[in-house]
Amino acid sequence: MRFVLRLLISIALALSVGFGLSYYALSDGRLFGAVQLGPWTTWPDAGAPAPNPYTRANIARDAALQLGRSEGLQFVATTDSDGEALDLACSYRLDGRVPVSSFWTLVAVDEDWVNLAVSGTDAALRSSEIARQTDGSLRIHVGSRLQTGNWLELSGSGGFSLVLTLYDTMALSGFGSSDTTMPAITREACQ
Repeated sequence: MRFVLRLLISIALALSVGFGLSYYALSDGRLFGAVQLGPWTTWPDAGAPAPNPYTRANIARDAALQLGRSEGLQFVATTDSDGEALDLACSYRLDGRVPVSSFWTLVAVDEDWVNLAVSGTDAALRSSEIARQTDGSLRIHVGSRLQTGNWLELSGSGGFSLVLTLYDTMALSGFGSSDTTMPAITREACQ
């Protein structure tokens, strides 16, 4: 009887650990192929011809069309730089630099990946339209309250994600990727 009990406990433990690690690999994944730069996360192997199994599982879970490795890289932020979840009741400021790329876009999406830009405005901010600071860095305001300068106007309520897509970039490719930095996301006022 003890043998059967030990066997059942072992099986239950093995299943718990297995499912737990699988969930972690698909939801966070930093140990399994995802790269985290501040609040921004990317899966650099997503566009590779033969991505690792964890990246492949993440692609299948998201059911999203991925850019090829030579086409670009997509970074997603669900929190600000302090680790607080992004919330449409608050305004945010992005400060810093974007890795070198030919072109980039910034969009805000809800949990179903529906664009949250206000109807009648551009769906995304584009690198070609950004006014830069005197030192070449950028400052972008994100939220529903009017801001001066670069502003991504949003509507809705609840949590959201920021998606920064770099096109034709060498970021995280091994060539000069050690100095890859991403913009900081600072929470400003909340309603």
